[in-house]
Amino acid sequence: MREAKVSRNTLETKIELALNLDGSGEIKIDSGIGFFDHMLKAMGFYAGFDLEIVCDGDLYVDTHHTVEDIGLSLGAAFKDALGDKKGIQRFASPITPMDESLVLVAIDISNRPFLVENLSFRCEKIGDMETQCFKEFFHAFAISAALTLHIDVMRGENDHHKIEAVFKGLGRAIKEAVRVVGSEVVSTKGVL
Repeated sequence: MREAKVSRNTLETKIELALNLDGSGEIKIDSGIGFFDHMLKAMGFYAGFDLEIVCDGDLYVDTHHTVEDIGLSLGAAFKDALGDKKGIQRFASPITPMDESLVLVAIDISNRPFLVENLSFRCEKIGDMETQCFKEFFHAFAISAALTLHIDVMRGENDHHKIEAVFKGLGRAIKEAVRVVGSEVVSTKGVL
């Protein structure tokens, strides 16, 4: 089984995270941020993995530390669970609609961390979450997971729809990219 656990304890957050890439879709999230929990559950559902996250963060400050540290922890677990990456498909780029919103999420599990995004929002917050923290989550996840991540919000009016399409699209991309399709590393270099 491709699985990993991460414990992250800082002065700002305490996180316990368990990830199973080959799970049955069991998802339990408690970040203390309702909308963020909703997004992580959507991502996990469409990725088809088991995910458990419990975070006690300094939400009296704002949501930044909690969101970023969960991104770092999830990325570290993802990288660990993939191991040597032999046989994975590696690339995926689904386009995901949600009502008026349309989003492309492209991923390359390349061991070359990079984020390119065009996230912009009309609202400062969705629920209790500052919208500027979404970029921090995706950046932390991409860097910690050592993958290239492109997020292109092609159209959309409603901020909730736009970001939910992104999380669903990321889940779909992860599911496709981690699928085992062979026994060798998919790289012209022979290594990732």
